[in-house]
Amino acid sequence: MKAPQVTRICGPVVNASGMAGARMYEVVRVGELGLVGEVVKLLGDSATLQVYEDTTMLKPGAPVILTGEPLSVWLGPGLIGSIFDGIQRPLPAIQAQSGAWIRRGEKVDPLDLQRRWDFEPLVQPGQELLPGQAIGQVMETSLVRHPILVPPGVAGRVKSVVGAGEYAMRDPLAVIETSQGPRELGMLQFWPVRSPRPIRERLRITEPLLTGQRVIDTFFPLGKGGCAAVPGGFGTGKTVIQHQLAKWSDADIIVFIGCGERGNEMTEVLREFPELKDPRSGRSLMERTILIANTSNMPVAAREVSIYTGITLAEYYRDMGLDVAVFADSTSRWAEALRELAARLEEMPAEEGFPASLPTRLAQFYERGGAVSTLGGKRGSVSIVGAVSPPGGDFSEPVTQHTRRFIRCFWALDEDLANARHYPSIHWLHSYSDYVEDVSPSWEKLAPDWGELRTEALTLLQREERLQQIVKLVGPDVLPESQRFILLTAELLKDGFLTQSAYDEADMSCSPERQVALLRIILDFHRRGEERIQKGVPLASLKALPSLPRILRAKSDLGPEALAQLEQRLREELDGLGAGGPP
Repeated sequence: MKAPQVTRICGPVVNASGMAGARMYEVVRVGELGLVGEVVKLLGDSATLQVYEDTTMLKPGAPVILTGEPLSVWLGPGLIGSIFDGIQRPLPAIQAQSGAWIRRGEKVDPLDLQRRWDFEPLVQPGQELLPGQAIGQVMETSLVRHPILVPPGVAGRVKSVVGAGEYAMRDPLAVIETSQGPRELGMLQFWPVRSPRPIRERLRITEPLLTGQRVIDTFFPLGKGGCAAVPGGFGTGKTVIQHQLAKWSDADIIVFIGCGERGNEMTEVLREFPELKDPRSGRSLMERTILIANTSNMPVAAREVSIYTGITLAEYYRDMGLDVAVFADSTSRWAEALRELAARLEEMPAEEGFPASLPTRLAQFYERGGAVSTLGGKRGSVSIVGAVSPPGGDFSEPVTQHTRRFIRCFWALDEDLANARHYPSIHWLHSYSDYVEDVSPSWEKLAPDWGELRTEALTLLQREERLQQIVKLVGPDVLPESQRFILLTAELLKDGFLTQSAYDEADMSCSPERQVALLRIILDFHRRGEERIQKGVPLASLKALPSLPRILRAKSDLGPEALAQLEQRLREELDGLGAGGPP
C-alpha cells in the first residue's frame, strides 16, 4: 500500500493520497514537522485534511501519518488557570520554551505530567463503582476541589486504591475489575472534542445565573444551563459585556473562548484576569478560569475547533457537579472560519457564502449547554453566552438569525445607545429572555413583587418609546404633564438603573437585593408622582424634589440602609406636596 502523502495544498486545507485506512475526523500529522490536522473528507484512497497550523513551506510529497484517534483534549488537574490555544497547546509553556511566537509544529503537553498532586482517596477495595463516581480528589486551586471521576463507559469493583499522598498525572491511583478485565485509573483522561460527554438526564432550569448587571439579571435573566446571544455591531460593547459577565457571574468555573477576535482584546483578557479578585473569595479570578485564545491572526482552522475545545473542558467540570459559564467571542468569526473552509472544500454555498451546514453546526454547539444530572448523580450546568458580530449591526444576517433559533435569551446591543455612552447598550425593547418564568421562583424568594416590578418597568419604557416618536415630531411641550412625567421617570430608569459603569467599583456589579431596591424606589416615585399630577400638582414641583437627584447617584454611592432611608424620604416629600406645589 502506498504511504500517505500530500498531493495538493490550498491554505489550511490539504489533499493527500494513500489514505484508504483513514477515518473521518481522525487526527493526522502532516509534513516533516508533524503539523496537526484532521480528516474532513474521504473519497476512495484520497482524503482532504484540515490543518490547524500554518502550512507555509509545506510541499506535495510530504508524509502524512495517521494516528487512529479523533482530536481529543487532555482532562485532569491543572486546567484551571491555564491559557491554551485552539487545539489545547499551553501558551505560557510555549512562550517559556521558544519565545513569544508559536513555531510551526510546536509540541507541548497541555498538562504538566511531572507536577505532583496531593491525592485523597474516597473509595475502599471491594466497593462497586459506576461511571461518573469519584475515586478520590485533589485541590486543583484554593477555590476548586477536583474529584477524580471514573470515565464514562467504565464500571466495576475496586480491586485496589493508593493511600493519601502526592502523585503525578500518569500514576495509577486505583485498579477496578471491569467486565473486560482489570483497568487502572489515574488523574489523566482524554475526550474527543466533537462528541458531547454523556449525562444521566437533562433537568429543568430553575436558578438564574446572576451576573451583577442590572439590565440582564432583572429584565432579561439567563438561567444556569441556559444559552444567550449578544449581537451587536462594531463598538457596541460585546467584548466588554462578556468580560463583565466572566468577572461577576456566580458560576463556579469560567471558560472564556476568544475565537477570532482582535489580538489586543485577547491581550487585555490575558493581562487583566490574573490581576482580578474573585468577589466571592478575594482570591485571583484565574483560580477558577480557563482561557482559550485563538485570535484573528492565528490559523483559521484552529479557530473553528477552539469552540469545541472550550465546550469539552466545560462539560468535564460540569460532570463534577459544578456550574460552568462559557463565553465565546465571537461566534461570527467562528462562522467565518466555517465559510472559508467550506469554500476551500468547494462546497455549495448558502446565504452570503456561509455553508449550508451552518445551522447544524450552531445547534451542535449550543445544545451542549444545559442543566443536567451527571452520570455520578450530581446536578451540574453549562451556560453559554455567545457574542455575535453582524456586519454593520444588521441582525437579519445569517449567523444572527440562525443563532436565534437555538438560544432562549437575546441581548440586542444598540449602536445609538453605545454612541450615547449608555453602558450596557442592551436595548430593552429589542431584547428578550424566555427564562423569566423559569427563574421567577428564585427571584420571588428575595422579593415577592419582583415580577410585578419588572413588568411595570418594561411597560413604562415601552410607553416612553411611543411618546418619543411624538416628541421628535412636535416637541415635548405639546404633551400633557402626565405624559411628560412618563418621560421623566423613564429617564430615571435609564440613568439610575439601566446604565452601569464597568469602572466604578461600587457600580460595576450590583447584588440582587440592591437591584430590587433601586427599581422599587424609581417605580414607587412613578406611582406616587402620577397620583400627585392627577390631583393637580405641577410637574415642576415633582422635578424640584430635593431627593430626586439622589436617585441617580443611588446606584453607586448608597448602601442598603441608605437606600431604605432614601425611599422613605422620597415618600415623605411626595406626601408633602399639595395641589399648589410644595407646602
